[in-house]
Amino acid sequence: MSVNVLLVDDNPKYLRDALPFYGYSVDVAVNGLEAISMLSKNLTKYDIVLLDVMMPEMNGFETLKNIRENECTKFIPVIMITAVSEEQKIISGLKSGADDYIVKPFILPNLLARIEALLRRSSWQNQKPNLPEMPTAKLKEPVQLTAREKDVLSLAAKGANNKEIAEKLFLREVTIKSHMNNVFKKLKVSNRTQAVLTALQANLIK
Repeated sequence: MSVNVLLVDDNPKYLRDALPFYGYSVDVAVNGLEAISMLSKNLTKYDIVLLDVMMPEMNGFETLKNIRENECTKFIPVIMITAVSEEQKIISGLKSGADDYIVKPFILPNLLARIEALLRRSSWQNQKPNLPEMPTAKLKEPVQLTAREKDVLSLAAKGANNKEIAEKLFLREVTIKSHMNNVFKKLKVSNRTQAVLTALQANLIK
């Protein structure tokens, strides 16, 4: 039995691409209103909700309130994801019914571990399914990344785009693109999501 995730995020690309690599089935809602609609049409489908806080139309707190007030959805596990690290807002989210809270930027294995722990604790676990297993990276030969390539890839693993990486490393954006292209060639992948996941699994970055 697969794990069905509802990802509620107006910028879902990274997790939408990454989670299926680990065996999760992902549907995306780009705002809270769409999420509520999808949940109402699939009352027993979703095993967990990953809920961004800052969204148009309906923010994460309002969406969470709707989820918890609906008898059919109030027990669905919810992890809130946000760039806001203020302790008071985290406490507010947990008091509003969030099961866990993770602050951007985060390392993907951290989120995966939280998902797995929450599913084990939830009533979903009573169905005795097997949680997805992390695939092993398939590198035919050892790969050596430079220190700068590791820096770039580590920031990409936290969801940073090329412009943000360039600003953090005090480099030009074109330089970041060059480093990323070199990484693609070394890891024999075609995009940054594949590069990040392969590097994480091969312990090239942490």
